[in-house]
Amino acid sequence: MLLIRLILIFTFVVTLPCLVADPLYDIDLTVARQGFDKKMCWVQARAGAIPGKNGDRPIAVMTLQKLLLTGSDVFFALNEMRSTDGGITWTEPKEHASFARQPFVFKGKDDLEMTVCDFTPAWHGKTGKLLGTGHTVMYENNKVMHVRPRLTPYSVYDPETQSWSKWQTLKMPPDAKFVNSGAGSVQRYDLPNGDVLLPIYYKELEGKRYSVTVLRCSFDGTELKFVEHGSELTVPIGRGLYEPSITHHKGRYFLTLRNDQAGYVAVSDDGLKFSEPRKWTFDDGELLGNYNTQQHWVSHSEALFLVYTRKGAGNDHVMRHRAPLFIARVDPDNLQVIRSSEQVLVPEKGARLGNFAVTQFSKDETWITVTEWMQTIGPKYNDPEKLMKMGADNRVWVAKVKWKTSNGEFR
Repeated sequence: MLLIRLILIFTFVVTLPCLVADPLYDIDLTVARQGFDKKMCWVQARAGAIPGKNGDRPIAVMTLQKLLLTGSDVFFALNEMRSTDGGITWTEPKEHASFARQPFVFKGKDDLEMTVCDFTPAWHGKTGKLLGTGHTVMYENNKVMHVRPRLTPYSVYDPETQSWSKWQTLKMPPDAKFVNSGAGSVQRYDLPNGDVLLPIYYKELEGKRYSVTVLRCSFDGTELKFVEHGSELTVPIGRGLYEPSITHHKGRYFLTLRNDQAGYVAVSDDGLKFSEPRKWTFDDGELLGNYNTQQHWVSHSEALFLVYTRKGAGNDHVMRHRAPLFIARVDPDNLQVIRSSEQVLVPEKGARLGNFAVTQFSKDETWITVTEWMQTIGPKYNDPEKLMKMGADNRVWVAKVKWKTSNGEFR
């Protein structure tokens, strides 16, 4: 029996450069692991939380996978790290064979490989299951195929065996526009009746521009089924809209979207029919400065927050300005980010932090998980030494947003 080595993590409260500390929360910034072999690095760290029994703490299940530094988005099988003590200690990454690359045939080519990436686990309360979704990627000679189909895989976690079910794919309507569609890096929202609002992005096989829609799916604890989809949203800029994330706040649904030139936001009363997307701005009207990377939501009963990266933070040396990671309040009526509320959530140490996720760990804590991605700006994009000199070490960060009551005490 293999001995699982626990990693003790260094936990500290960060002093954040903001105008006024937010009265709703404190931030406890921790490192779940760090270090790498300079050939591959850990990426796509996203956690799900299984509620504890009889007053026990939730079990945190974090998925992550290795990236080949000499390639572009060359991923390998999903691994898992677990914590049963609220993120104080974590197990070493454990690879899941069910997510290993598998042979795939496309257009007569039988030497292709397919795997799951951009995977996000989240608790499904109605069925009491940890459900993970993502999308597929296809490789030819260990390079991402430019023209390829894309699917939405899903899997269910078994906490007793500490394993994921063999992944299945969501059956979509037989429309050409959905041949390349997936839920990679998205944030979903589960309705009280158990239906899942799952945002996806999609395009025809030879299409140049992505669109976004929100799917309503049923989930019975085993099978995820398409029911309907909502508005089809895009913009005539770059690759369109993609990597969407949805949340619910005070009776309305909010959608944040990636675009090559700017982040976008849209709003809905029913979670399916959304307003026309508009660019994210600060409350003074200036563009937020987020571009070509994802943003995600932190939702609290008293306020709505956006987590994002942006230009203009002394970070021109970071690829696509993808660090530091910021959190700020959102004005839900004007759909703007409140500049005075902005705080650094995860610091910049040279490496990008653009691929991250938000986890509702408990009623007291929301976690943001992210890794230091150890590829840099070209021409030597696969040489991590430059990043290491600036302090990056492929850390797996867990930023814990700890919610407070009005008198300043933790709930």
